[in-house]
Amino acid sequence: MTTQTPSNSTDVYSILSTANRLRVSDGEIKPVLDGCSNASQQLVLIWSQLGDFDNLEYAWWLNREREKLEAKQVTIRAIGIGDRNSGIKFCNYTGFPQECLFVDSEAQIHKDLQLYQGLNINFPLLSTSQKAWLNLMLMCAGIASPGTLAEVFRGYKGDKKAPQLIGDQEVVRGTPLPDIKGSFFNLAGGKGFQRPFELATLRLRNMTEVLGNWNTYVPDSSYLTQRGATYLFDSQGNLVYEHRDKGILGFAENKSNPLSFLLDV
Repeated sequence: MTTQTPSNSTDVYSILSTANRLRVSDGEIKPVLDGCSNASQQLVLIWSQLGDFDNLEYAWWLNREREKLEAKQVTIRAIGIGDRNSGIKFCNYTGFPQECLFVDSEAQIHKDLQLYQGLNINFPLLSTSQKAWLNLMLMCAGIASPGTLAEVFRGYKGDKKAPQLIGDQEVVRGTPLPDIKGSFFNLAGGKGFQRPFELATLRLRNMTEVLGNWNTYVPDSSYLTQRGATYLFDSQGNLVYEHRDKGILGFAENKSNPLSFLLDV
């Protein structure tokens, strides 16, 4: 398996293996890779702000494929930008295990790994938070964020290369819309693949959750534009896959099936 972006695997693993961050489950400062020494594969996720829709969507996919990941003996660790309250809220909503999530309030691990900081125009007279918000809005419009608009549209138009996301008997709640049963999306073109508006509905649910709890998810808006990365290591700590996010909604190389790099081999 090849990496998406060339990287010095020794440096990456060294940075991660020596990183100590606050663990959400107990609030203690612990090595991020604690408990991973016997894993056949180590999946390390560097997430942006925990209120970022990318991360909620990523966690949704991990939860969806949980049994397959366990069968492949994949150990998962994630570091997100936020504090312990952010992490607890994130885990309660997504089902991501608290013991596997660490938080970095100042995005230092992102700096150490030289990840994309996002658009950073220095608008005069604006506060740090206001600058971050404005830069984020520009990125949402596709500026310095390649692929974002196309990915937004994919959520509305559907994707026959992607699996069906909502079961026929599943009911989507927690959006400004009335409760929606999964079979409703069959009317938009069938079943067995990502139907029109299906992904957009899940994203709407995530947006409703985050905006309704914004200060918890994003205690410091200074890092709104910071992007993350995905790293997969073998049992010896060798980097076998890498994806560095290039923009908003760019958390996966294969957007139709974000975990295909791990599960389709």
